[in-house]
Amino acid sequence: MAIKQVYMDHNATTPLHPEVIKVLSETMQVFGNPSSVHGYGRIARQYVEEARVKVAGFIGALPEEIIFVGSGSEGNNTVLSIIMCPSLHCSCERKGGSGIVTTRIEHPCILETAKCVADRGNNVTFVGVDEYGKVDMEELEASINARTGIVSVMMANNEIGTLQDIKRIANMVHKKGALLHTDAVQAVGKVPVNVKDLGVDFLTLSAHKIYGPKGVGALFVRRGIPFCPLIHGGHQEQGRRAGTENTLGIVALGKAVEMRALEMNEEGKRLRELKRVLKRGIEDAIPDVAFNGHPTDSLPTTLNASFEGAEGESILLYLDLEGIAVSTGSACASGSLDPSHVLMAIGVPVDRAHGSIRLSMGRSTTRDDVAYVLDKLPKVIRKIRDMSTVYAGRKH
Repeated sequence: MAIKQVYMDHNATTPLHPEVIKVLSETMQVFGNPSSVHGYGRIARQYVEEARVKVAGFIGALPEEIIFVGSGSEGNNTVLSIIMCPSLHCSCERKGGSGIVTTRIEHPCILETAKCVADRGNNVTFVGVDEYGKVDMEELEASINARTGIVSVMMANNEIGTLQDIKRIANMVHKKGALLHTDAVQAVGKVPVNVKDLGVDFLTLSAHKIYGPKGVGALFVRRGIPFCPLIHGGHQEQGRRAGTENTLGIVALGKAVEMRALEMNEEGKRLRELKRVLKRGIEDAIPDVAFNGHPTDSLPTTLNASFEGAEGESILLYLDLEGIAVSTGSACASGSLDPSHVLMAIGVPVDRAHGSIRLSMGRSTTRDDVAYVLDKLPKVIRKIRDMSTVYAGRKH
């Protein structure tokens, strides 16, 4: 008898939307270089620009404010690296400080880039968060000074799903004279995102988090904001990102956001209800469990739970044997034996952090999937705990 397959790791990556697969197949023969002036190139250019309009419209931007990049990580690296631009060989002409303020719960691509910036002599401040993962607004405000050039705060946390008040943060940052970037990779396509309403200067998104392909993303740069390319070379993307455009990937990203515009709102309501059922079911069936992240102000897709007396890696492996795919945190940090930096930042004890898993749902998740998880997960936790002499000792 075949084991039921349940994918609960949509925050790591999503399967291609059927309409995205269709458009990829239809445009497979569009091989021209978008920079070429002949007919083949002009056809490719048309596809790229149509996708640019779709992406811009989805987040309330102008088409010329969208730069296609190779990933969310590239977009994030690009923004933070502007701080190191000497303004000698580009049109950046950036004014203001050369420091960065960010938070302790950012994605590794932000944290590692910030550390690199610090190693090169620039001031970098990491702001704390509360027990739910909400940014400490007083600490954030106090950290922004005349030396601060860019503040970077993620809109939705990839591990615990907590949403930040980006609009309020933008007002604060601009009053202090700095620029604001938000890593919205986990937010775009799951909750409404409008760059004009938020007031951000930079925003990053990625195709493979919204049922598009891997290897393509977009960076919003508000018109008039100083900018320095991370990748230098040709004139592609108005001189802002060198390298021949990934036409197929860009077309697929355009279709992905088009489908998100049609499906996101109703899907969000459905997933929020499934999340409620999943959380309640875990609470009722499994003792000594704690949930991480904000209880209400969070993504409808994400549930992070800690189980006393059970290692997260063991839970993941046993669930995998039952056909259930989950994560112990960020896919970009998998393989590390260290506890999640996000859980550490919100004050989760080390042993509890090690016993945490992330369940992230998506458009294909059904009530039957949730029911299957609620059937298998309690048995897995019980089995692991029975093997744990430490946990058994605490109970007797």
